[in-house]
Amino acid sequence: MTPTFAALPRHPFDDDKLHEECGVFGIFRHPEAAAHTALGLHALQHRGQESVGIVTNDGIQFHSHRALGHVGDNFNSVKVIESLKGDASVGHVRYSTQGESILRNVQPIFADFSFGGLALAHNGNLTNAVTLRRELVNEGSLFQSTMDTEVINHLIARALGKSVIDRIIDALKQCEGAYSLVALTKDALIGVRDPLGVRPLLIGRLDGAFILASESVALDILNAELVRDVAPGELVVIDAEGLKSYQPFPPARRRFCVFEYVYFARPDSTVEGISVYEARKRIGRELAREAPAPVDIVVPVPDSGVPAAIGFAAEAGLPFELGIIRNHYVGRTFIEPTDQIRHFGVKLKHNANRNTLTGKRVVLVDDSIVRGTTSTKIVDLVRNAGATEVHMRIASPPTTHSCFYGVDTPSRDKLLASKHDVASMARFIGVDSLAFLSLDGLYHAMGEKGRDPSAPRYCDACFSGDYPIALTDHNDSSTPTQLSLLAEFA
Repeated sequence: MTPTFAALPRHPFDDDKLHEECGVFGIFRHPEAAAHTALGLHALQHRGQESVGIVTNDGIQFHSHRALGHVGDNFNSVKVIESLKGDASVGHVRYSTQGESILRNVQPIFADFSFGGLALAHNGNLTNAVTLRRELVNEGSLFQSTMDTEVINHLIARALGKSVIDRIIDALKQCEGAYSLVALTKDALIGVRDPLGVRPLLIGRLDGAFILASESVALDILNAELVRDVAPGELVVIDAEGLKSYQPFPPARRRFCVFEYVYFARPDSTVEGISVYEARKRIGRELAREAPAPVDIVVPVPDSGVPAAIGFAAEAGLPFELGIIRNHYVGRTFIEPTDQIRHFGVKLKHNANRNTLTGKRVVLVDDSIVRGTTSTKIVDLVRNAGATEVHMRIASPPTTHSCFYGVDTPSRDKLLASKHDVASMARFIGVDSLAFLSLDGLYHAMGEKGRDPSAPRYCDACFSGDYPIALTDHNDSSTPTQLSLLAEFA
């Protein structure tokens, strides 16, 4: 039997990275809404590769196409795009942080309410979703998926308020966590960010039509104009009269996810007014100042380590060399068919540029270390290519804590930095030296004087353990775990 998409194993290299959350896109009053949404989602593909969905509205009814897999595999025919009628659309690419990767969990999710239809797409994670779901089920709610996003739908269904906006606000006031939402009704496109603005969402314009998207690259592909970011805690409503802004939540100090700049966002994006590419180069420069290396060349671990390595090399006055070449034609679901070739491992995706590495002292620059298993293989690859010394510099602090805000991270006991100091991590990886950027150094690179422990500018919980939003489900021992919940309701 042919396995489903969800059954396919991830490539071992991808298992040693923090996985992107999701990407959302919406457009209102454009005659090519579905096609533009597909293009926007294609630009956001890096934020989620497990599933994709688009819902449109033609003023009479909603139309939907959802599937497992990539955007290009599912929205590559005129027939599919033409079936998505209407001039308003929302779309979603997903990496599952809550719920299995199965068709019933593909977003946007759609439901008919007393006020009409609503399509909802969500990037982030509700930290009290299990608690809320248990309460809703006990009160008679029937769930069709295992996603925390559906909890929001049920809260909207029972919310007080005359308008759809009032009901969405009432529902979200019961939610804890990090989220950016786009929603489509018959008459409006709605966008909202959590009060701390942990997850990104921005506003664009194209030919008079408004766009909502997770990153600016989704606007670039359409030649659309970037207007501004949706502010933390802001709810925007786009309808026939234009854009209206609401501030339904009490003011809170913003805590945007700093790891967006380290790894998640595409380097050609502008997020929260900051160029991701330039931020990563500054991070590399700061790393070179903090942790210089006695080497001949600077080599990035492709592709995420490239901008930081450029900054490191420039600051250190060392040659930047592509000592590792990535094979871009190995998918993240590559199946290694036999045990006999399984040992090739990382070489399926990376190959050493032997002529560049032989006889050289090398510093490898990467964005982060999660489990450390891939770093070990990369180091072996470089040594076997003839490098005389291999050093490693990491363009972020040690990842010591799990994320509960929409990023799929291993449990804390599987994070290498949570169990080992830097010296033992260096021995595990097999490098001559290892150093991480300090937390203050990361803040310096982002234009801050340093990290103010009483009022940090960013969410940096994966590095500091300082979680700015309550972890109700995680901390409440009486709340069933996500795994047991899925077993109960799957």
